[in-house]
Amino acid sequence: MEKPNTGINIFMNALGGKWKCLILFHVSRQPVRTKDFYERIPGITQKVLTEQLKQLEKDGLIRRELFPEVPPRVEYSLTELGRTFVPVLNAMCEWGYLYADARQIESVSCCEAPAEESDEPKRQHTMRS
Repeated sequence: MEKPNTGINIFMNALGGKWKCLILFHVSRQPVRTKDFYERIPGITQKVLTEQLKQLEKDGLIRRELFPEVPPRVEYSLTELGRTFVPVLNAMCEWGYLYADARQIESVSCCEAPAEESDEPKRQHTMRS
């Protein structure tokens, strides 16, 4: 049976999985070079990163910019459509802290609003034990 095109199904088809939201989270803060993803997202493989970046680009959420330099430099940034997801990313991060508090899980700060949302108040987080 085919899944209905509900909002949540559309969302899960576009952004479900382990890596896409993490990739978008980092790109929402600033343009990211390919090599920097490995430092920011431990455990992601080159194959998976390449696939996820291509899919996010195909889905219109990020743009890939190739700079004519030697060696070549590639940066990824959010598109207009991708920027509409920033409030969702911020809400996901905030919920993560609520969950961490409820489950007594140690957490570190990550939720300062990205540049696209800089006019909104920022919630400061500290390490929790």
